Amino acid sequence: MKKTWNGFCILSLACLLSFSLVATSEAKRQLTIGTASLGGAYYPVGSGIAEVVTKHVPDIQMTAEVTGGSVENPRLVGTGQTDVGICNANHGYAALKGETPYDKKFDIRAIGALHSSVLHIVTIDGSGIKTLSDLKGKRVAMGPAGGGAAPMLKAVLSVFGDVKFEDLRPSYISFSDGMTDLKDGNVKASVVLAGFPAAAVMELGVTHKVRFLEIPEAKITEIGKKYPYYSRMTIPASIYKTEKEPVVLVVRNLLVVSTKLDEETAYKITKAIYAHLDELVTYHDSLKHVTLKDAPDVAGIPLHAGALKFFKEKGLVK
Repeated sequence: MKKTWNGFCILSLACLLSFSLVATSEAKRQLTIGTASLGGAYYPVGSGIAEVVTKHVPDIQMTAEVTGGSVENPRLVGTGQTDVGICNANHGYAALKGETPYDKKFDIRAIGALHSSVLHIVTIDGSGIKTLSDLKGKRVAMGPAGGGAAPMLKAVLSVFGDVKFEDLRPSYISFSDGMTDLKDGNVKASVVLAGFPAAAVMELGVTHKVRFLEIPEAKITEIGKKYPYYSRMTIPASIYKTEKEPVVLVVRNLLVVSTKLDEETAYKITKAIYAHLDELVTYHDSLKHVTLKDAPDVAGIPLHAGALKFFKEKGLVK
């Protein structure tokens, strides 16, 4: 009888523990964060954010999703298909205002700023391509459709007189596949918009000498006047083993959410991310450049009330 009772107690305890675990799991709110294709910085950055939020917000389980990237993410957030999205500042601003490439306004708000994305325009020795003007009539890997690389390259070429974006033959494939096509000679150059070091470009450098197609200084100045959310950066030669330090164009990345996200949840997400940047930086080297001080600088996009609450607590905004 004693054995039977003990067995019953053990079984009951197991059932209670099982029920408790199920209840705990079910109590967690499931959220998603839209990133981009594999090979750039968005996916590892988004995965890191998801894990940090899940770790530090007991009632939230966040998962990273592969998406089309910077152009698509504000649309996904605005239509409720994903909860949080990473995007370039120019795309977030355009989505908010309903400007090209969007056909309507999306009710989004910013959680905070992240790293800057670098426009890598690369080729290899033997491609016959020396300058951006040489790309006229050539096939170029642009990253996935819906990503930010093509629109940014279009902005760059808008200040050129001898070559326009419409003169190129774009191939919309993942960053990694773009490098494979470059190695195989199927494209003459590959464009990657990602924080550095970009995994796809690093992969190319394992077997080939990476060459950047640089934007002349005068053109960078002209682009900056026309598109104030773009800025100049120099990449250390040691990053991609280049002969010199490439001069590139960059754009800040933002985290955006819908206006429908409640203030408390937005506050918890913001706090989890920006109070634990020391943990987040372990997911991608580009995150070394993210600081709490610069986090509220979101390029003209209003901060969500929950994010605003956190940054006010830190004395970063009034």
